[in-house]
Amino acid sequence: MTDILLRLAEVLESRKGAEPDSSYVAGLYALGLDAILKKVGEEATETVMAAKDGESERLVYEVADLWFHTLVLLAQQGLGPEAVLEELARRFGLSGLDEKAGRPLK
Repeated sequence: MTDILLRLAEVLESRKGAEPDSSYVAGLYALGLDAILKKVGEEATETVMAAKDGESERLVYEVADLWFHTLVLLAQQGLGPEAVLEELARRFGLSGLDEKAGRPLK
């Protein structure tokens, strides 16, 4: 399943240099960080609403949108899903309380 994330990351990366009107993602990149952040926020809200409504099919759809736009954000920032997967792997088997206690202070 991680293969699809990596394949999608490659496509998102290839859209960075594309003309804005050539694809949705190229257009989003052209609009800049604020537009991408707005989409992530919108998709997060829609995910919460779908969960709150108890609509599992819609929840999956909205989470897919959220993940997609989060991947766009990562790519725009020069990161990919590998960075997140590595962080999740680092946390695996670690108590959530221990992991939180080990975070640097903000």
